[in-house]
Amino acid sequence: MNSLVLSFQEIEQTQLSLVGGKALNLGALSKIQGIRVPEGFCVTTAGYEKALEQNETFQALLNQLTMLKANDQDQICKISEKIRQTILEVDIPSDVVKAVAHYLSQFGEEHSYAVRSSATAEDLPYASFAGQHDTYLNIRGKEAILEHIRKCWASLFTNRAVTYRIKNGFDHSQVHISVIVQRMVFPQASGILFTADPVTSNRKLLSIDAGFGLGEAIVSGLVSADCYKVQDGEIIHKKIAAKKLAIYGLKEGGTETKEVHSDLQKTQALTDRQILQLERVGRQLEVYFDCPQDIEWCLADDTFYIVQSRPITTLYPIPEANDQENHVYVSVGHQQMMTDAMKPLGLSFFLLTTNAPMRKAGGRLFVDVTHMLASPDSRKMMLGAMGQHDPLMKDALTAIIERGDFIKSLPNDQSSRKSNKSVSSTNSKAQIQNNPTIVSDLIKKNQSSIEELKQTIQAKSGSELLEFILEDIQTLKKVLFDPQSSAVFMAAMDASSWINEKMEQWLGEKNAADTLSQSVPNNITSEMGLALLDVADVIRPYPEVIHYLQHAKSDNFLGEVVKFEGGQETQDAIYDYLSKYGMRCPGEIDITKTRWSEKPSALVPVILGNIKNFEPNASKQKFEKGLQEALKKAQELLNRLKQLPDGEQKAKETKEKIDLIRNYIGYREYPKYGMISRYFVYKQALLKEANQLVKDGVIYESEDIYYLTFEELQEVVRTHKLNDQIISKRKEEYRLYEKLTPPRVITSHGEIITGAYKRENLPPEAIAGLPVASGVVEGRARVILNMENADLSDGDILVTSFTDPSWTPLFVGIKGLVTEVGGLMTHGAVIAREYGLPAVVGVENATRLIKDGQRIRVHGTEGYIEIL
Repeated sequence: MNSLVLSFQEIEQTQLSLVGGKALNLGALSKIQGIRVPEGFCVTTAGYEKALEQNETFQALLNQLTMLKANDQDQICKISEKIRQTILEVDIPSDVVKAVAHYLSQFGEEHSYAVRSSATAEDLPYASFAGQHDTYLNIRGKEAILEHIRKCWASLFTNRAVTYRIKNGFDHSQVHISVIVQRMVFPQASGILFTADPVTSNRKLLSIDAGFGLGEAIVSGLVSADCYKVQDGEIIHKKIAAKKLAIYGLKEGGTETKEVHSDLQKTQALTDRQILQLERVGRQLEVYFDCPQDIEWCLADDTFYIVQSRPITTLYPIPEANDQENHVYVSVGHQQMMTDAMKPLGLSFFLLTTNAPMRKAGGRLFVDVTHMLASPDSRKMMLGAMGQHDPLMKDALTAIIERGDFIKSLPNDQSSRKSNKSVSSTNSKAQIQNNPTIVSDLIKKNQSSIEELKQTIQAKSGSELLEFILEDIQTLKKVLFDPQSSAVFMAAMDASSWINEKMEQWLGEKNAADTLSQSVPNNITSEMGLALLDVADVIRPYPEVIHYLQHAKSDNFLGEVVKFEGGQETQDAIYDYLSKYGMRCPGEIDITKTRWSEKPSALVPVILGNIKNFEPNASKQKFEKGLQEALKKAQELLNRLKQLPDGEQKAKETKEKIDLIRNYIGYREYPKYGMISRYFVYKQALLKEANQLVKDGVIYESEDIYYLTFEELQEVVRTHKLNDQIISKRKEEYRLYEKLTPPRVITSHGEIITGAYKRENLPPEAIAGLPVASGVVEGRARVILNMENADLSDGDILVTSFTDPSWTPLFVGIKGLVTEVGGLMTHGAVIAREYGLPAVVGVENATRLIKDGQRIRVHGTEGYIEIL
């Protein structure tokens, strides 16, 4: 067997680096019983490398290409063109030519062939490279085939393929190309078959695109295809397109585009019998490859030929289940304001902390809400909570319920007991007296518990440490799910809803609670934003320190700053800030994320922005301004109510609700602060243990523990043994998960259900979202996906995917807020109201629809954005 050229039958499953993803799949397909694959062979990467290994021009150009970034498009174009020209002029090695001639004589040199590229980084489970490299159809004769082999080699260096590799982190010198030479089939129809619906991701729904002639017409977008949807052996949808054109092969070689006869244009490309036959082929291949497939097929003489099958790389993984029943899952990330992928240790800590029935998928957590949706009582309670929390999620769940057949109904008493704290906290309706000391007592209790933890954990190590952390997580859960704690912020939330409803009913005033929520006491998160203004005040008088900070890149900058006048004061102020808030960071629910205390330089851009954009004493002025607006609004409402029939009683009830809001709404942010404080104590202790594992040679670097679950880490600490492959495999999985966008709602069929805002009377071109903080503001949109890249000026409007508490320091310097994720009582909304910022959240694709630098108008009362 010649390693330079292999027939499909000779390709082994271990030869990815020799034949590339596409040829590897064809080799597997050709061995499946009952599957017809047009015969052919593959010029391997060894043939490609042999042709170019001694070519000094090629190697020099390749080295130049390796230095470029994705945005160096001019250079990419120039160098890529030179590489392609070099490859087109190269001599194909004589033994490759000889082997090609041998297979052509075997399969028939008189036949036509498709010549297609198959790169080693192509048709992989995590990167499809679809359409990046070239295909040539209906090529006849040895010389023409050899010429097109060179063209396929050259297509490894098209501008789009080079850019795609740079963006996906592939090394150009490590990606090689083989070339498939496959006997042409001249079909009456051809197309693409997805064994999972590409629109909804439903794994039960198979989708077929079909047209007349060669599939190239569909792939290139020349014609619209018929679309057939099949589920469980039944055709459930057909869309017959007007197929005006088709591409056919010519006898002398090449292809031609012909007009389809008008009588045939609106007829089905496949009969119903053929559609169902093709479905069976698709399901057979899906089972064989053990994942959903994107299949290219063609039909000739009533026989289906498969010319390619590759994994569908765009599907979001389905949360794991222990049975075959239907399930509905909602995203935890959309509730926790952190939709990024989490590392295994982060996932397992969050799972240990919650009581909810959670499942993992794609590096994220999902709550199984099937039981909550199964009975009228728990369903009503949950949808009510979702309406406030995330209306898009509510709309998606409502759509599933309205189908009527997906979720089995249960009597009320069976499912209402399976309540879910992560999805709905509305169970905590315990009445609570209006007493501000309750909040201060809860905070003191939590703080003393954390101080005790810090002292006790220092003496722990090894297996004892991990057992101690497991025990302390039970204490954390008691704090998080303390009925009195939940009752405090539920009382405030209920009071806010009551105020908004009654003030609109009695006075015609919308969202009155927003103003009443400004500058409340005990809000640990809003205090954190104001405290960073105070840090800016300390540094402002010292120009040398400011200049140093503007250029400080090292995380050791705090050690160096003392050399300058005002340096000691700066160091003290930042350390003081970190002692209270240093456990926070973007994505803080993932214990593995880098905290501010670990990387204080993350705060420097915000501090410098505060120095630039604010006058001294801004924190007190901002708080006082919000406080006066809230008190003024409260007095104004009470005065107006007293003028109404039964006004004294209405004013009395309203005053009670205002007091509840003022006393309790700030505490809404505290339980999470307590949780994150504990997480940081655990993390510091675990990293100390990890350093010991590095010294003992068990792991390579301390952060390797992030890629183990808590249970796995316990076992490694106990045995001092770890399979090397686990960490590298988990790192690769995490890189894949980072690129995925998690759905709000997904079913056990893999179907992604999307919700929509059902609103009337919006201006044309308005972008709809959820109104969470009143007011209207115009300004420059700053689209910021990473807090460390924030460069905000006074009057800017922050547009981002999500905000957790770590983003609060930016809130003091903006005029409005737009996020893709969020609800009425999520972090961003609570802080926006307290700071008096108009805000609209839950805006699908906001960071793509709104461009950085555009002027926009945010309607925080009505819930939409206009691009001006």
